[in-house]
Amino acid sequence: MTEEMTIIGEEAYRAAKELLEVAKLEEDQLLVVGCSTSEVGGITIGTFSSPELAEAVFGGLYQATQEAGVYLAAQCCEHLNRALILEKEAAERYGYEIVNVVPQPKAGGSFATAAYKAFDCPVAVEHIKAHAGMDIGDTLIGMHLRDVAVPVRIRTREIGDAHVVCARTRLKYIGGERAQYDTTVM
Repeated sequence: MTEEMTIIGEEAYRAAKELLEVAKLEEDQLLVVGCSTSEVGGITIGTFSSPELAEAVFGGLYQATQEAGVYLAAQCCEHLNRALILEKEAAERYGYEIVNVVPQPKAGGSFATAAYKAFDCPVAVEHIKAHAGMDIGDTLIGMHLRDVAVPVRIRTREIGDAHVVCARTRLKYIGGERAQYDTTVM
């Protein structure tokens, strides 16, 4: 692995560790990540799919999620309607319907392809409701988060040249002005 790829992998690992800490994800919860390797490489999204960059980013993220016991879901590009690649165990745990597609660098994206190659038993699903998310390169992951997303600021603001935006989710508040809430889950 080149020095540049090592640095990108370290940036991804650091960003994931920061998000997991701030978001307080628990074991077996879901972290969704969308990643444009074009943007990581400093090029316009969708124009330079790079398996090497994808493997570096994925490797850092996957290491952090494995250490935390959190499931990682990799968002595909728009050519696969932003489907997600995750471990079959996670899809079954959350009751997600598995669909039949194998991502490729130009149809699904290099990041999702890296996930498919690295997971023990990869599957694709069309929709999830993740507990937190990371968007690397403005890939628009919001559709895959639970209903109430809260922005999370981390120190790592870029991976390579790609802008990083993170979010966690929280339970909905219901009941109006007289309601009382459990502040330990906010």
